[in-house]
Amino acid sequence: MIKAIHLATGIAEGEIKTKWKETGDLGSTAESLVAKKTQATLFQRKLDVEKVFTNIRKVSSLEGAGTVNRKLQLIAELLTSATPKEAKYIARTLLGVLRIGIGEGSLRDAIAWAYLPRVLGVFGVCKSCNAIVPVWEKCLECGSPLESSEKVNQNIKSVVISNTKELETKPLKGIGVIIPEPSEKSREIYNYMIEKLQDAYNLTNDFGVVAAALKRESLAGLNKIGLKLGTPIKVMLALKVDSPKEGLERVGSPCLVDYKYDGFRMQIHGWDGNIVIFTRRLENVTKQFAEVAEVVKRNVKASSFVLDGEAIGYDPKTGKYRPFQEISQRIKRKYNIQELAKKLPVELNVFDIMYYNGETIIKKPYKERRKLIEQIISPVKLKIQPATARIIASEEEAKDFFDEAIATGHEGIMFKNLNAPYKPGARVGYMVKYKPSVDTVDLVIVGAEYGEGKRASWLSSYYLACLHDDQFLVVGKASTGLKEKSEEGLSFGDVTKLLEPLIISSKGRYVEVKPQVVVEVGYQEIQKSPTYSSGYALRFPRVIRLRDDKAVDEIATLDDIKELYAKQTNTTKSD
Repeated sequence: MIKAIHLATGIAEGEIKTKWKETGDLGSTAESLVAKKTQATLFQRKLDVEKVFTNIRKVSSLEGAGTVNRKLQLIAELLTSATPKEAKYIARTLLGVLRIGIGEGSLRDAIAWAYLPRVLGVFGVCKSCNAIVPVWEKCLECGSPLESSEKVNQNIKSVVISNTKELETKPLKGIGVIIPEPSEKSREIYNYMIEKLQDAYNLTNDFGVVAAALKRESLAGLNKIGLKLGTPIKVMLALKVDSPKEGLERVGSPCLVDYKYDGFRMQIHGWDGNIVIFTRRLENVTKQFAEVAEVVKRNVKASSFVLDGEAIGYDPKTGKYRPFQEISQRIKRKYNIQELAKKLPVELNVFDIMYYNGETIIKKPYKERRKLIEQIISPVKLKIQPATARIIASEEEAKDFFDEAIATGHEGIMFKNLNAPYKPGARVGYMVKYKPSVDTVDLVIVGAEYGEGKRASWLSSYYLACLHDDQFLVVGKASTGLKEKSEEGLSFGDVTKLLEPLIISSKGRYVEVKPQVVVEVGYQEIQKSPTYSSGYALRFPRVIRLRDDKAVDEIATLDDIKELYAKQTNTTKSD
């Protein structure tokens, strides 16, 4: 971004860096420097949304030789034509740090408010201005204290809805207000529409597609949104349990239990001879795992499919499984891919299927999806196989299977309800995981400090945050668990290389970073604490490993931290 600002303004990179340190924000830096740019522009054009969108799309898709220079030219072209304020938000958009206080949930709700009928009870009619606004202390339109009326303007079409089934049968296109009967149903009706909108987004990962469908046909438009081959969906996630007994209680008995692998999630799309592989963060890694694509092409008997599985690394000489940290480097590799594939081969274990021969099958019960996996996959040792699984009905069977998984070199076991659907993007209670009793939690690094002495060039202390709504709340600061040499494991230098390009602002030795690097953190216990913004603190936190495979929205939430705190408190009392 610094080079792009230099190209657009003619201002020296050193001066740009100095300004950046003053503002702590490259967006504000771009705004300030574009306002006083010295480089004349012969062909300056007024920017429109299409031009900005087109250039940003090109920046994200360019690959190959000369890519860096072409990306710089595309960004500089936008900044050259931008007003100072436009430059600020173009820079922030490209950096992925808008700082406007709006996250995925806020955008989802805004789309619902714009294109779906407003449900009385959740919304009210302001007596001062007659606007239909969320029930709150003030009217969002006129600012008056909100005194809600049940009387809706006659020019606004309304419909009476008694239950959520009627939302699917009654036409809502052109309807402005839903009148719930009885009124106690208002929240249930509203939540149903929000959840349906969220489900559509989880299948597309594109709010634009969802908004367009709602605008065209209201809620009915979402029924036409389905899984699209070649476009990744958010994967289904599991909750943690503390014992095999709890696992069986959560999902029901009998259930299917399979190995929990120490690898990384793969979502594999296949159609018309094409194979595309995505990570759980929705990154296309087909080139990095070309050998997996070939194995899938030869050993999956279906004309089209979307598979969910785990790739685990193994030693090509001994056949023994290797930990995730050793093979995670393959995800980001762009050069010498074949050489690394021979050195760090992987085995694909398939545990779910979401699409088969032209049909989205996420609503089918898991036992049917699992049976289908076994029918269409031809197992090849150390290449591809259905995940090792067993139908289990007792705690003793589950314990034996857990011991077997650990002895084989895997992380633990997964419990799955046999009749459950596949719910993209959701952490569901009908799929749970059980691992050996080590207290860990996945968090994101939001800040760091440079060390002192021999660690002066490294970011060696990390501020760790959980997620709450659209905010990141700090729960602790870790400075242990890493090595000083990369050959010994994950090092301070490795993490510094990841964090420095993400620096947003700095003050002394402290830097704020874009929340992107997810780590697994071990800890002794969780305490209540006013020191951190979450209100909680991890005692003796240590970084265990990077979670390259996890997206930021998959880290622990504040509710998770509260639940962990409550569990340990109850355990202490019972002891």
